[in-house]
Amino acid sequence: MNYSKIAYFDNAATTFPKPEEVYVAMDSFYRNCGVNVGRGTSSAEKSASYLIKETRELLLNLFHCECANVIFEPSATIALNQVIRGIDWSDGDTVYITPFEHNSVLRPLNYLKEQFHLNIIELAVDRETISYDIEKIKCQFQENPPNVVISTHASNVCGVITPIEEIFPLAKKYKAITIADMSQTAGLVDTDLIKVKADFAVFAGHKTLYGPFGIAGFISTSNYILKPLIYGGTGFDSANPFMPDVSPSRYEAGSQNILAIAGLNSALKWIKQIGVSKLLEAENVNKERLVSIFDKYDFIVRYKSSSVSTGIISINIKSYSSGSFANFFANNGVACRTGLQCSPIAHKFLGTFPSGTIRFSSGFFLSDTDFERLNNILKCLYNEL
Repeated sequence: MNYSKIAYFDNAATTFPKPEEVYVAMDSFYRNCGVNVGRGTSSAEKSASYLIKETRELLLNLFHCECANVIFEPSATIALNQVIRGIDWSDGDTVYITPFEHNSVLRPLNYLKEQFHLNIIELAVDRETISYDIEKIKCQFQENPPNVVISTHASNVCGVITPIEEIFPLAKKYKAITIADMSQTAGLVDTDLIKVKADFAVFAGHKTLYGPFGIAGFISTSNYILKPLIYGGTGFDSANPFMPDVSPSRYEAGSQNILAIAGLNSALKWIKQIGVSKLLEAENVNKERLVSIFDKYDFIVRYKSSSVSTGIISINIKSYSSGSFANFFANNGVACRTGLQCSPIAHKFLGTFPSGTIRFSSGFFLSDTDFERLNNILKCLYNEL
């Protein structure tokens, strides 16, 4: 199937298409280099090593934190597991999360909750406006001081952006560890990790960074030493029977996916050329185009926030469950996502659990044709309903 002929509104799952530069860079890497790193001294190996070093530097530049550490992982899920499960937990620790966390946060926490009897509390969010209540959060922290605060930077269900620049500094007054899941915002929302006081920030290469699958990771701005999640060879300190103490080797066991890193490297250079603000501006324009289409039809319920949000919009069709349309849009050439989007607590907050919503997520490469197709399909649906 030629996926370029699909109106693609599932960019929250993965951005598609990628910049042409990404395809070219990955093809060129495997044809002309395609070697491992830390396991040889050939010129090709040195070239691959430089590629990885440069990609780390590009990420640090993107997040305005040149003195931090970049750790590569195969996915944001694994990165979140490394960070969350790598913390030295104590029995009864208090953890704050948002009402919009992905299962990549919820499941590791629930696993740890059984071992350490964690006190997991949701940050205060106004249900009517879907906006964070900073004053109530201050009171929450006073009543139950946080040990760890974990926050999705933007909901993958409704797009609301968490004001981590306000919440994390409050948490630091209690010396809490702060973790930002930036899977939906890295490369899209300009963020200075030092200013917002994020100890760890997780990124997903294949989402708003417009890179390929297979490369993600986290940035550590603190001196906190996590317990390794995976143990094995690093190409460094091989005589040591334990994992090295130094980052990033401590957390990067096994061979790196250098092909994916080559794609991410090119994507980061593309983002630098376009500009993060331009990418966000384009996504917001496309989001408003989606809103204008949805608001024309009275059979559509749109879940909206008064706060700043990304280009993610969830809707439902009145009197129908989201599952009823799981195949409708796909069969008519529109890619979107129905169901719970791996974030059940977000749907409990929105009142859409257990059926979920129909999620549309905008991206940089949407065209007039994509919006025309979506509008025509909704017209047909209106006539049928």
